[in-house]
Amino acid sequence: MYKTIVRVPTFIKKYELLKLPNFQTQLKASKTKAARASRVKLQAELASIEEAGTFKKERIIKSRQGPSIDVHGSQIQILNFCANNYLGLSSHPEVIEAGKKALDSHGAGLSSVRFICGTMDIHKELEDKLARFHGKEDCILYISCFDANTGLFEQLLNEHDAVLSDELNHASIIDGIRLCKAKRYRYKHVDMEDLEKQLQESQKYEHRLIATDGVFSMDGKVTPLDQICDLALKHNALVYIDECHATGFFGETGRGTEEYFQKKTGKDIHVDIICSTLGKAVGGASGGYTCGSKELVSMLRQRSRPYLFSNSCPPPIVACASKALDIIMSDPSLPGKVHSNTVLFRNKMAEAGFSLSGDPDHPICPVMLGDAKLASAFADEMLERGIYVIGFSYPVVPKGKARIRVQISAAHTEEEITRCVDAFVAIGRKFNVIQ
Repeated sequence: MYKTIVRVPTFIKKYELLKLPNFQTQLKASKTKAARASRVKLQAELASIEEAGTFKKERIIKSRQGPSIDVHGSQIQILNFCANNYLGLSSHPEVIEAGKKALDSHGAGLSSVRFICGTMDIHKELEDKLARFHGKEDCILYISCFDANTGLFEQLLNEHDAVLSDELNHASIIDGIRLCKAKRYRYKHVDMEDLEKQLQESQKYEHRLIATDGVFSMDGKVTPLDQICDLALKHNALVYIDECHATGFFGETGRGTEEYFQKKTGKDIHVDIICSTLGKAVGGASGGYTCGSKELVSMLRQRSRPYLFSNSCPPPIVACASKALDIIMSDPSLPGKVHSNTVLFRNKMAEAGFSLSGDPDHPICPVMLGDAKLASAFADEMLERGIYVIGFSYPVVPKGKARIRVQISAAHTEEEITRCVDAFVAIGRKFNVIQ
């Protein structure tokens, strides 16, 4: 055995690290001392994650994404209550057919970036459609919304500017902000008093941008966009929102957080920049985009690094998203179905005694359990009862805030929602979560 000094937690002994299958063989195969030491260190860290109950195991799905799926190791159909498939369109026959046709007509991929030879007619058509959908002047597609966020702030803001970011913003927003030279302010989560205080403190900067998720994915909490827009108008700031967990299904016709607050408050709610995804409600495959002014989008095409140095969105993905958007715009009942299903689930769970967080109008329904190991064990028991959910724990959510994040879809039936609640009740009583 190769001997090297590595700090290993004391509990690691019970894992018998160096007796793991093939570990000694792999250790000897490493060609440098640094590589061998790295293996030992990583094994220790992984064992530490396992011990804490926060190790993320990936389940293997053998079917299309949908309200019912086939999961490796299970002999029955499993009801899926943890996908971002809010409208059930990822397996919609028209969406699938559109992807097949694009594969025949436009091929599997572009083998290039957009400005070289990677722009197709269908890319431009989808960008135009998304801009109209959001009521913005222009739109630019990215391979993912993560790329859209990391490609935005560096081009929009410089050392003479400031960005004010909600402390619980998505990791892609945080990473994007880190890449820019603007002065960074972080306001307390959805705390408008703290935001205004920081707007006052940042008055010396030339341009200021308020950056927030429209809906925060771990909690299903909707940002107070009406108040943010009021503060932006008062203090002459721009507003950016990430609409990944709103586009297509939130708001009266699925236009997202802007539309939701327009209906709720009667105000003319307007944000300057929207980033969102095609990988959730709008087809469910991949891809992201940024909507805003023509000048902003033109600058992003010239200088945004993820756009300039990543391959274009594959034609089948573009076609699937375009068809999904057509369905959303032609069937205004879909967001209403998501909402009615959400109300049904939340009411039944509250009656059973569970604690749910998040906005009552939003289909992200976190069932709060607190303990990481409990959340993991609870999710495993749910799978045995035919319900696919996942336990979320640190570092995805704060310590002590472990939960099972249930996500409701328009494709779920009332009977399926009832089955899900019944499973929660049975396992909740087994683990003494409810009486």
